[in-house]
Amino acid sequence: MSVTKRLEFASLLEAGALLRARAISSADLTRLMLGRIETLDSRLNAFITVTAELALQQAERADAELAEGRDRGPLHGIPIAIKDLFATAGVLTTGGSKYYENWIPDHDSTTVAKLKDAGAVLLGKTGLHELAFGSTSINPWYGAIANPWKLDHHPGGSSGGSAVAVAAGMAYAAIGSDTGCSVRQPAQCCGIVGLKPSYGLVSLAGVMPLVPSMDHVGPLTRTVSDAAAVLAAIQGYDSRDPRSVDRDMPDYTMSMSRGLDGTTVGVPREFFFSGGEPEVVEIVSRAIEQFSRLGAHVIDVNLADAEKAYQQADVTFSEIGTSNGAAIEGDPDAFSDAFRQRFGKVTKWSEADYEAAQSFRAGFRDSVEAVLDDCDVLATPTSNVAAAPIAEQPRDHDVERRKNTCIFNFTGQPSISIPCGFTEAGLPVGLMLTGSLFEDGEVLRFARAFEQSTGWHDMHPDIG
Repeated sequence: MSVTKRLEFASLLEAGALLRARAISSADLTRLMLGRIETLDSRLNAFITVTAELALQQAERADAELAEGRDRGPLHGIPIAIKDLFATAGVLTTGGSKYYENWIPDHDSTTVAKLKDAGAVLLGKTGLHELAFGSTSINPWYGAIANPWKLDHHPGGSSGGSAVAVAAGMAYAAIGSDTGCSVRQPAQCCGIVGLKPSYGLVSLAGVMPLVPSMDHVGPLTRTVSDAAAVLAAIQGYDSRDPRSVDRDMPDYTMSMSRGLDGTTVGVPREFFFSGGEPEVVEIVSRAIEQFSRLGAHVIDVNLADAEKAYQQADVTFSEIGTSNGAAIEGDPDAFSDAFRQRFGKVTKWSEADYEAAQSFRAGFRDSVEAVLDDCDVLATPTSNVAAAPIAEQPRDHDVERRKNTCIFNFTGQPSISIPCGFTEAGLPVGLMLTGSLFEDGEVLRFARAFEQSTGWHDMHPDIG
């Protein structure tokens, strides 16, 4: 790739290769991203806070280290955006909430600390649905975030600002969180890659909690290889997070290098392909056929009780009472009417309801793993609906946006959304691949094979 070939839409790894070839500097990349933010964000509203001065300082440090022969890895010198849900020392961290509108932490979340250790340049904090509790990124305090493919449409949520920053060429990668859909669904809406790793693989320490047993941290990127590079940088055991897992971390580069001959892709059509927009479902169905051309067997499978799993995940959302209950009680006016109403709906469940949901959850997770014993990954639509106009949300979209993705927050299995086509209206559609717990490398392997054989990741919005 040449420096003049739309550098703003280069992959993270392509930009890194240019840095190491001395074809460009981190300071140059950072100024390019900051310039695009300044030019575009008045229309997109992807950022709540831009840390331009800090970013340039970090970029100059990254350049100096590379000149001295110190290379921290693939993220060294790469400008990245952070969802405004992650504590960042000395930087305003709002959670997209009025309640935290003046909070400046004195510490970094583990993810931010790891990114800094990896040499990443932090451009700023991206917008989100209020406290990550929603899937459109229409925020009552900070305004609606616009989809770069169609500015009057939402970008998905809750990590809408992170997805838009990547899709619009304002960051080479971004960090999001995913409790029910919040990395993968905005990835679909914006035509990029969104990865929800296995539960416990990436620390939640320093991330504002929503539903702690379903919260995940994951990257939004332009390519699958970029997602693997970011995951490798931010994963790992963390004693600050009681749910963090202590295990050896695989080499994702090796995982992704293998072909798909003789593998099996399972397609759970019941529940996952029902409802929503037939056009979206058909685009994904056609996309799944590509795996046969890549040498995989594509078979129908059944995830029994998926509908019940979605319902029990909703019960599990009652954990939000612990996360935000005291704040709402102490300052109800700092929360929107919509937030308080939805909070009331998911906290109505009794302790007995919650315990029953967790009992079901363990059995359902095992049943999904049993299905994955007979196939390597599951393939479904990320969401059965595309992005909708900000001014008019169809009534059924609240469920359809997140029902497929939420299942795997409930079980904790790794799950990725990759672009697989566009609707007639020009809106992106996502294919979701899900694998066994801690088989994140397999999910990345299948995602990359599809990506490299189709080229949807090379399409970018004509935003300027």
